Amino acid sequence: MKNLTNQYKGSLLAFIAVMLITPDTLLIRLSNIETWGMLFYRGAIPFVIVLIGLLIFYNKNFLNALFNVGYTGIFYTISFAICNITFLVSIQNTNVANTLIMVATAPMLSAILGGIFLKEVPDRKTWIAIIITFLSALYIFYDSIQLGNFFGDFMGLITATGLAVNAVLVRSAKDRDLLPAAVSGKLCVAIFAFFFVDSFDLVGNDIIYVPLMCVLCVAIPFVLVTIAPRFIPAAEVNLFFLLETIIGPIWVWMIIKEQPSLETIQGGIVIILTIAIHSFLKLKKS
Repeated sequence: MKNLTNQYKGSLLAFIAVMLITPDTLLIRLSNIETWGMLFYRGAIPFVIVLIGLLIFYNKNFLNALFNVGYTGIFYTISFAICNITFLVSIQNTNVANTLIMVATAPMLSAILGGIFLKEVPDRKTWIAIIITFLSALYIFYDSIQLGNFFGDFMGLITATGLAVNAVLVRSAKDRDLLPAAVSGKLCVAIFAFFFVDSFDLVGNDIIYVPLMCVLCVAIPFVLVTIAPRFIPAAEVNLFFLLETIIGPIWVWMIIKEQPSLETIQGGIVIILTIAIHSFLKLKKS
């Protein structure tokens, strides 16, 4: 009964987190604030909210938790910050569907990096999934070159690579809590963007869109996704994120009629199905 309860809690937390994330790309599209201003708020607002939560959670032990992240935490902070920046740059330079599909390749990239740095050599099923997702991504990239969206897709791939690096870093430091490092990454994003912002003013609907995005689509899911793996396997949490790859572009298509190309849809379906089947088989085996 206890296991069923944990399964229910973890699945519910992951599901709520992903459903809150799905309108994120739509709100980015609807906002008129320039890129650096957007990055500043997406770093600063979640940083403040989550920091307050961490201070309450850790109480007097917060500084100890912060300094205990070590060199792994420093690398995690840098990688996490880069992911946040490249994700937004990608969204603003290609179709939302393209960005989210590139990000969906992160689990396969983490399998490759895990084999290199952690000596966790992928099994045959994983190698087959890696090859299929790689070929599908190339197919989408070829289409993007034709449409002039290559830079945005490439930034999406950099984001996926950063997420894969983060996963490997977390796995290599099982004895440490890297959540303070992730929060520091948000602060780094805000500081970096601060020097390039032309104006901090939120005009018109941005007064609603930007805070709503930063709180509802970034800060709250950030906390929920961190808690969910305590109840269910991380691989199972990642399965829920395939919902974002599917639902995110639908929001954008319904509201602002941004339709992905046929090649993106075809390649995306192959990538999503491959990762979903691979994750299901791994979970069933474990």
